Amino acid sequence: METKKIVVVGGGAAGFFCAIQVAELHPHWEIIILEKTNKLLSKVKVSGGGRCNVTHACPDVALLLKKYPRGDRFLKKSFYQFATKNTIEWFAKNGVTLHTEKDGRMFPTTNSSDTIIDCFFRKAHQYKIQVLTQYEVVDVVHNNNMANIADEKTITANKKQKAFTIQLQGREAMQADAICLATGGMLKSDPSNKLKWVTNFGHTIIEPVPSLFTFNTVDKKITTLMGVAVDKASIQWKGNKNIETGPLLITHWGISGPAAIKLSAWCARDMAASNYEGAIVINWTPSFNESTLKMEWINFRMDFGKREMGSKNPFDLPQRLWHFLLQEAGIVSNTKWADLKSANQHTLIQLLTRTTLDIKGKTTYKEEFVTCGGVDLKDIDAQTMESKLVPGLHFAGEMMDVDGITGGFNFQHAWTSGWLAALHMGQI
Repeated sequence: METKKIVVVGGGAAGFFCAIQVAELHPHWEIIILEKTNKLLSKVKVSGGGRCNVTHACPDVALLLKKYPRGDRFLKKSFYQFATKNTIEWFAKNGVTLHTEKDGRMFPTTNSSDTIIDCFFRKAHQYKIQVLTQYEVVDVVHNNNMANIADEKTITANKKQKAFTIQLQGREAMQADAICLATGGMLKSDPSNKLKWVTNFGHTIIEPVPSLFTFNTVDKKITTLMGVAVDKASIQWKGNKNIETGPLLITHWGISGPAAIKLSAWCARDMAASNYEGAIVINWTPSFNESTLKMEWINFRMDFGKREMGSKNPFDLPQRLWHFLLQEAGIVSNTKWADLKSANQHTLIQLLTRTTLDIKGKTTYKEEFVTCGGVDLKDIDAQTMESKLVPGLHFAGEMMDVDGITGGFNFQHAWTSGWLAALHMGQI
């Protein structure tokens, strides 16, 4: 029985999932995971506040695709082969049940990322997958290419070689029949080595920039409300058509919360191009716009005419935020609704529906850092995750120019791409 050697570069979510899938298909093959640090599955560990947001309860592929600012067309072929339902079934088969929260995020029922990590370690041990830490890959050479410039004797020797030679920092080179590159995003460390691996093969790199971050406000008045959370508000990067609606959080540096973080994904390239300087527009009452709120205000004045504005908040906003908006509109909190001057009313309506905050800079969202950019998808087969330029070279996870909004979508791409790469690495 022929034994092949498969090397997965990267000890994160996509890398582990890929290696395990190869092992399930070919338990007699030699499978190795190379990780340049001494940390394995680090993003799995911190995801969801240490609970691991495994995926999102979105069985409809068409809806699922709408959660990816980049790569949605590419993922269409992928998700019809392996998506949310398959992820849930795989984890259940391997002793991990998931539960769904009201916003659709799915976590292990233990609410601990260690459950996912332990599952992967258990499977790696079961299949005798070699997991090597502090193995830094500095280059990958396709041995068939070497034969093009070699003499006849060398060509004969190369035919006995495996397809790839992996050069390691301070260690002996390693051979492999097939490789999956699953090294994650390219911004956390110097990307030169990763770029070298793929550009030497003719692949193009779409410049990586950050995604999933929060906004630093220039005017710090709003930050006096740090800790105030609004259950439902809409937020837009001025000049960009994308609008996200959901929870917002005011922090000591500016604006955070799920809606803000999702917006950062959609606007990642625009914001990077402007050096993270611009403005966001917040509607604290997203069921209204300025025009419809003006109409509704007539009813407010009739219903609450004799009540003080500071004590009656018809929008269910946090009182601290409501009083802040009143103050910004020049309204004393004991002003009666019926006595509100038209100029102050106009200003308040604008603030409620179009609070504009100048932004300068961003803050990374905890450790759930994601990049947009990476290996250009035009040179990757969406159904196999194999390079169209180099047979036997596959990609998985964030290294490709695919990224999703927050909520488990980036992990779903990791599982899908890892599964597909593994399936077709077995066909070399």
